[in-house]
Formats: sequence, C-alpha cells, structure tokens
Amino acid sequence: MGRAILIVMDSVGIGGAPDAKSFGDFGSNTLGNIIKACLSGSANIGRSGPLVIPNLESLGIIKSIEISQGFVVSDFSSGSWAAATSYSSGKDTPSGHWELVSAPVNFAWHHFEDKVPVFPAAKIEEIIKATKIPGILADCHASGTKIINDFGEEHIRSGKPIFYTSADSVVQIAAHEQSFGLDTLMNVCLEAAKVFHPMGVCRIIARPFLGVKKGKFFRTKNRKDFSIDPIHETVCDLVVKAGGTCWGIGKIGDIFNHRSITTIAAGLSDLELFNKLIDNLHIVSDGDLIFANFVEFDSIYGHRRDVSGYAAALEQFDKHLPLLFNNLEKDDLLIITADHGNDPTFHGSDHTRERVPVLIKGNVELKDQSRIINFSDVGHILSKHLNLSEKILN
Repeated sequence: MGRAILIVMDSVGIGGAPDAKSFGDFGSNTLGNIIKACLSGSANIGRSGPLVIPNLESLGIIKSIEISQGFVVSDFSSGSWAAATSYSSGKDTPSGHWELVSAPVNFAWHHFEDKVPVFPAAKIEEIIKATKIPGILADCHASGTKIINDFGEEHIRSGKPIFYTSADSVVQIAAHEQSFGLDTLMNVCLEAAKVFHPMGVCRIIARPFLGVKKGKFFRTKNRKDFSIDPIHETVCDLVVKAGGTCWGIGKIGDIFNHRSITTIAAGLSDLELFNKLIDNLHIVSDGDLIFANFVEFDSIYGHRRDVSGYAAALEQFDKHLPLLFNNLEKDDLLIITADHGNDPTFHGSDHTRERVPVLIKGNVELKDQSRIINFSDVGHILSKHLNLSEKILN
C-alpha cells in the first residue's frame, strides 16, 4: 500500500475544457500557451528560450496537453498520465481541490455581480455592527495587488478595511497588519464568514498587507482562508477514519476548513513548502496521505498575467522533482495535478476553465482509451491505492 502524495500545481491547466466557452474562457490553455510564449521569445524576462521541464515531460505532461486538446496520441508509453475534466460548476480553488478528493461541488456557489457597490448593504451593516469597524472601502470587483495601492492610504487614515471580490465565490478583506492589526482583521473575516457563508459564498479571505504609501504596499504571507466545509465525504476523511493521517502542506488546511487535515506547513514560499514536503516524507507512515498545494503559480504569476514569471516557476519546480522522486519508497503513489487554469496570456486576471494534467508515479496503469478522466477519478485512484474502502467496510 505505501503512502500517497497528491500535489496540486495551483492553476497549471492544460486547456480543452468542454464548457470553457460558457465561462468566457474559450482558447485558454495555461501550460500550452506558456510553452508557445517561450518558443516565440515572449517570455524572456528573467529567463530565456523554450520552456525546460524535462521531469514533468517524463511523466507525460506534454501528452496530457495533446489529448486535452483533442489530438490523437499514438504513444502512451511515457508514464501513467491523463487529462482531467471538472464536473463542479466553478473554476475556483475549493471546487477543484474538493473534487480531486471525490467531493464534487454539485451546486452553484453564490457569485457577486460586477458592479459598485457589489455587496448587499444590509450584510455589510451586520458586519459593521458586529465588529465596530467604521465602515468599508472599495466594495467592488478588483485585483488584490491593485486594490491595496488604490485604497491603502485611505484605509490607514480611516481604519476602514478594504472589501472586494472577483469572478470566484469569494469576499476578500484587506487590511494593514500594523495600523489595523492582524487579529482585528481575522475577527472581521470571521464575522464576514458568519454573514456570507449562509448565502453560499465559498470563501472569506483575509489579505493582510504592509507598507506606508501608494506604490510601496505589499501583501504578507499571513493570508488566511475561511472556507465552508466540503459537503461530501472526502478521501481525506476516509484516510482519518481508517486510522491514517492526511498531512496538509500549503493552504490545504484552509481549503477544507481544517476538516481531517493535520497541517504541517503553511504560510511559506513554494520552495520552502517543497522542502517541508521532503522533510516530512521521513515521518509519514504507510496509509497516510500528503496533500500539498503550491500556490505561487496562481497567486504571483497567473493572476498578475506574468508569463515569464510563470514559466520560470514551472522550471524551478521541475528542477526539484528528482529530489522528491529519490525520496519515494517503492510502494508509494505520487500524483501531480492542478485545480483549474489561470492562463497568464489570457485577458483579465481571473481563473480560466480548463482541464488539468494528472501525472502518476507508482503502480497505477491507465488504459489507453481512458486518458480523459474526471477530477474525482483522482480520488478513486488514491482510495484504491490506500485500500480505503476495504478498511472502512471492515
């Protein structure tokens, strides 16, 4: 049986979602378009030349792009790989992660219209009354890095936190760590969760920042997500019921509202998280699941439409994979996948509806005709490897 390691390269989509057009995302292909940009020489800031990801290629990631796009793949010999299609109605982080561990979101999250003001006044008044804040700023759709520059100075003067949203089902609340206070921000987010979660809003995100003036503000790593519990039983729940541990690396704990997740590393850079993953392979037992999210592809490069930065991050991640491979035991299962797309060559700054790669290292064979799978099939592969159904029935 061994252990299972599930790694989510946050937002590394491969295009081809059958319903992309209905999301306004037809033509998006995060990895495919980055590869094209590198080949054309338009991703040469801080790096240069074609995208170099030989370890991901050895696992079949290029073939997963090809089959996602509808190309005929004649050679299936380079690893156990697939392209996964999402059933959930959103293209957000929780929907993708939940579905990967067999808890699809079979309902529509509440999303806010792109208007100003964006939030219902009565709901904001509830939060103001509960927290004693003097009011809120922004109240609109916005990019996180831009909004703190637009409203940061006024926020410091007034003590009003910055409320904004995006195409996702989310309320984001930004405040200065020092002048407003981190604990105060978290309390405002907790009260906002009490108000907005019953509406079907998936996440409230605390976005603390520092800096003293416009152009100098920057977000800190003390972000915290207040999420709704998954509505279905997940593979993580089954692991714990069977007596194992689900070890969360990165923001996994927040995504699942910490249900059945033992967090061992959060609030660190992706490189630091990768090193924590390697360190903890030495303490993880057979039957355990390591569930890791590497968010910087999405948060730093995808949303900011930084093609060169995204390409460099992929190359950096790829360079570290041999260290992970060398620390796997013979009965371990490794799956590398993604939760949605965020094509840095696409218009806007939101996630993009795409299929995702599923790259498998371990004793799993996929039939040639079954290379287009569902997100939830990843959970089934994990469950089978960990003998979860057998353990639960016994």
